[in-house]
Amino acid sequence: MISSVRGTVLSAVGSSVIIDVGGIGYAVQVTPEHSLSLRVGEQALIHTSLIVREDSLSLFGFETTEQLHVFDLLTGVTGVGPKSALGVLSVLGPGQIAAAVAAEDDKVFRKVSGIGPKTAKLIVLSLTGKLIVTTPVEEPVAVPAAGDSVVVALVGLGWSEKVAVQAVSDVLSTHPDAETAPVQTVLRLALAQLGPAQHSTSSASAGARQ
Repeated sequence: MISSVRGTVLSAVGSSVIIDVGGIGYAVQVTPEHSLSLRVGEQALIHTSLIVREDSLSLFGFETTEQLHVFDLLTGVTGVGPKSALGVLSVLGPGQIAAAVAAEDDKVFRKVSGIGPKTAKLIVLSLTGKLIVTTPVEEPVAVPAAGDSVVVALVGLGWSEKVAVQAVSDVLSTHPDAETAPVQTVLRLALAQLGPAQHSTSSASAGARQ
């Protein structure tokens, strides 16, 4: 198993990079964003997963061990191959993936080329309970403790903190029992509060940033 490679970047084109390790050039498949961050001639450490097939050995690489962990989980989902898993991580960060799974929002994964409705649902089902929403908010959120995790999840899905706080506040004020309800229940109510128009805006903004 090759769990990481450290060496000189020989080339970085598209989603493929070559790292010189002791005179041997390792071809590694990475996300386009990761590839753009690498500079030819400079040293790089890439966390890798070796995918073994009957006719090939392929290395897929990531900047962080968290991304690598999510990649391994995704490739364990029926219908998700390594290229599709890399495609998911090219569009969504680990925090966004965790938030989408927590919210049971399979629509997020349908944005990825090659991921259909059935596979998107399988991703949510398979990853439930295996990821933790860790995307931080910039400042403490002025909402009851029950809504803190929901705000973090919404921020991870692409909404601004201000919009997320307002949505959670509205839910908590209109549903008195929401403060003691499970986080997933409050998250679903907040997503319903934001509505599809907000989803479109968020998606467009995310697309503009890519």
